[in-house]
Amino acid sequence: QNTKYQIPNTNYQLTIQNLKSKIQNQMTDILVIGTGEYVTGFVRGAAADSDKSAGVIGLVLFDLRSRGKVNQIYLCGRDGKTFPGIRNHFNEKIAQRYQGIDISVNTFPGDDEYNPQAYQTAIEKMKPGDAVIVVTPDDTHFEMAMTAIRHGLHVLVVKPLVKTLEEHQKLIAAGKQQNVLVAIEMHKRYDPMYSDARDRVRSFGDFSYMNSYMSQPRSQLHTFGKWAGKSSDINYYLNSHHIDLLDWMVSDFARPIKVTGLGATGVAKNEFDINTEDTITTTIQWENVKSSNLGISVHTASWIAPKSDVHSQQRFFYMGHQGELQIDQAHRGYTSATVSGGYGSINPLFMKYEPSNGKFAGQAAYGYQSIEKFIDAVAGINKGGRPEDFDNVIATAAKTLQTTAILEAGRISLDNNRSVEINYSDSELLIPESCS
Repeated sequence: QNTKYQIPNTNYQLTIQNLKSKIQNQMTDILVIGTGEYVTGFVRGAAADSDKSAGVIGLVLFDLRSRGKVNQIYLCGRDGKTFPGIRNHFNEKIAQRYQGIDISVNTFPGDDEYNPQAYQTAIEKMKPGDAVIVVTPDDTHFEMAMTAIRHGLHVLVVKPLVKTLEEHQKLIAAGKQQNVLVAIEMHKRYDPMYSDARDRVRSFGDFSYMNSYMSQPRSQLHTFGKWAGKSSDINYYLNSHHIDLLDWMVSDFARPIKVTGLGATGVAKNEFDINTEDTITTTIQWENVKSSNLGISVHTASWIAPKSDVHSQQRFFYMGHQGELQIDQAHRGYTSATVSGGYGSINPLFMKYEPSNGKFAGQAAYGYQSIEKFIDAVAGINKGGRPEDFDNVIATAAKTLQTTAILEAGRISLDNNRSVEINYSDSELLIPESCS
């Protein structure tokens, strides 16, 4: 109250408004294309007991906005009639559960519209330097990502980036031309055990062997029924996690040279009338480039698992010439039993939904970090950085070509009942050029 320090109220308010406007202009506007379980947690039907009841991407972005890292949030789907239900879901699962989170979101198309091309209108509303997160069926990723890149937007695609090496290469070229970041949301890289494993195996010498397994309960096939077996399969959807992990571990000294895919069938077709593999095993022959020593990896993924103590089984074993390690990511030694939910193994390292003193407290979870790291990278580029500055920070398109080559080769192998070669232009290069 000392008059010596008094500031005229009108000028003070104008100063605050100008400061807020300047800060908001520096923050990133985000468009999310896709309104499904991973974005909103909103699921109808038999899978309504999703392990992601509050969603992941929507919740993370709302919290990042409360922390001053995100400005406007836009959500785009095909059927506007779902948005009233999504807003109610956000209110019930987020606004009423966590203090201080603004769940307001701009939506495309209108609540009474159905428009599969609404993403084009939404992208046109964004300004260059803003960001787009693509969370849609795999066969739509390329078109949506390319449209966003050509508009000057940074792009994060929830795995896989695309289905073919050719599309992957085109996105890299377009990103370079527009000087925008193109990345994949590979959240398992941020799991503290997985990232530690990656660092440890660097001292294990040549790569020799890896096996991995990941599953989801068959109830998820209700959720995935519109695209499963049509636009993608369980290899792209789940095996991509551990294939990317191995790529991340060894791709600067080893390369995949041959892929064989095997599939099991019956449950999806008989119980859900979905013509797709229940379980896929992808076997990969690797070559350690300097020594020419060979390695093997075997990756199995399934979406017909029975209900158990975890939503998703996920584990791997790795062996190099000088050491080995294994991780059971689904079981952290943390269990719970409740009257309503029964017995379960808990993994708050992925997403921590339990409030702390009434507030959301999942900022350290690796599902949160995979989004935040992208937002931070976008901010860095918009302030004068280069997209390539973040090649070793997040899973950029430029550094994940081996993963896409393996996934494409696996699909070709399954469709043609044969092994598929991954081709390189030079005997020592690590960047694949084609599959045949």
